[in-house]
Amino acid sequence: MALKCGIVGLPNVGKSTLFNCLSNAKAQSANFPFCTIEPNLGVITVPDERLNKLSEIVQPQNLVPTTVEIVDIAGLVKGASKGEGLGNKFLANIRETDAIIHVLRCFDDGNVVHVDGSVDPVRDKEIIDTELQLKDLETIGTRVEKAARAAKTGDKEAQKQMDFYNRVIATLENGQSARTVEVEESEEPLMKELQLLTSKPILYLCNVDEGSVVNGNQYVDQVKAAVAAEDAEVLIIGAAIEADIAELDDQEERDMFLADIGLEEPGVAKLIKSAYNLLKLQTYFTAGEKEVRAWTIKRGFTAPQAAGVIHTDFEKGFIRAEVIKYDDYVSLGSEQAVKEAGKLSVEGKEYIVQDGDIMHFRFNV
Repeated sequence: MALKCGIVGLPNVGKSTLFNCLSNAKAQSANFPFCTIEPNLGVITVPDERLNKLSEIVQPQNLVPTTVEIVDIAGLVKGASKGEGLGNKFLANIRETDAIIHVLRCFDDGNVVHVDGSVDPVRDKEIIDTELQLKDLETIGTRVEKAARAAKTGDKEAQKQMDFYNRVIATLENGQSARTVEVEESEEPLMKELQLLTSKPILYLCNVDEGSVVNGNQYVDQVKAAVAAEDAEVLIIGAAIEADIAELDDQEERDMFLADIGLEEPGVAKLIKSAYNLLKLQTYFTAGEKEVRAWTIKRGFTAPQAAGVIHTDFEKGFIRAEVIKYDDYVSLGSEQAVKEAGKLSVEGKEYIVQDGDIMHFRFNV
């Protein structure tokens, strides 16, 4: 799926350190690859123990994980909405992403200079929020002018658009992001058409010191309180610690390191999974002797749409899908055992694929 998350934040909050840690995420997933398409764009494998378990059972010749794209976007400064610093590039890059990972500095360190002279993650959040909101107000302004002209002629649809736009404008002018606007189902196309920066789903990533990676600290608490109305996940990570973990080649050493600081898995693994979830993606599997593979689809995909991810011909000529639930496959130990137990289901075009389904498609072209 060509969906990606953008890492944003003020300068010196740990974005690049974090991105570099993600670039070494292959160390957490055996020989799974990391690929840099551009200097600031990485395709990163999504850790999934289910894939490893299926591999143990099937013993395939090849193992292919699913991936998520992460973009490291240039640091923003005040005035970005007016082109200050790298503002225009920054905002253009955010517009091209499907979700935002907002990194906030939640640690004290006199050796790392803060662009505003002190550590205050809520203030930092509001700086970026303000710049994005100002840009969104500029974007929606042109739409309002067009809708207003049509509404004057008695166009009822244009009037509905005006009512919706005015609600969004009021929210933005009140210092809140567009994602907090209650959108009715009939208004969803309007919101999508606007492509507002602050309507994108967001994950707040609190970059903390080593002593705070498990339970957080006062800064994290402040962030959680500040974003409570946004229905957004707040994740804690220590970018400096993750950099140390990424340098360890031996799995046993990594496990010992994690145990010493009280973590069960690296923070980047949690982040990758959260990014995948933020994009509203899910995974289904195909399993055979030649290959066990994880496939990325959007939540709500039908069986033909899921088949189309493999090849468009699969979707065009879709006949049916043979589906095995992951838990059944693992507990019974093989596809043949699943069939003998009557646990393989045959599904048609209306079937909504579930996360973890193991699928085989029948098609005719």
